[in-house]
Amino acid sequence: MYRWLRFAGLLLVGWCTMTSTHECGHIIGGWLGGATLVEADLLPWHLPHSLYQPDPIPLLTLWSGPILGVVVPLGCALVFRRTWIWFVANFCLLANGSYIATGWLSGDRFLDTPRLLNAGAWPLSILFYCAVTIGFGYFGFRSNCMELLTSIEFFQSTQSIEPRDPNDVSTPSDSA
Repeated sequence: MYRWLRFAGLLLVGWCTMTSTHECGHIIGGWLGGATLVEADLLPWHLPHSLYQPDPIPLLTLWSGPILGVVVPLGCALVFRRTWIWFVANFCLLANGSYIATGWLSGDRFLDTPRLLNAGAWPLSILFYCAVTIGFGYFGFRSNCMELLTSIEFFQSTQSIEPRDPNDVSTPSDSA
């Protein structure tokens, strides 16, 4: 039961991290591009958004969200090297890529992908972003989920995530 509560709690942390870093990325990109922020909503229980008028470099504003939405969590995972932070970072990779991909499929004009295309983004750049983030995010997140749901020491792990030797059948108690 406790493992499932930890899992649910980490999913919530992952969602809040993804939405906040993604939307803050848009805000930072807009600011760097000289856009005027008209409205921003960062609340994670619905899709956060930010509106600019005018936005002289909309591609900078729009791409900054999904890029910083994965770079910031991955940077934290690389610096702090905790398994649970890798869980959150891989969730952000998978969620950002999935959001951009589903936005493309839905065609909803208020989502990032149609706005990227309208601003002149090259469709292959969007496809590349989705393939990389969903691909790496899926395998990393799947691995983290399996580890979280089977490991008692999940939160105490200070080691980096390294592939385990499939021929090593020893358990942690064997090394004592």
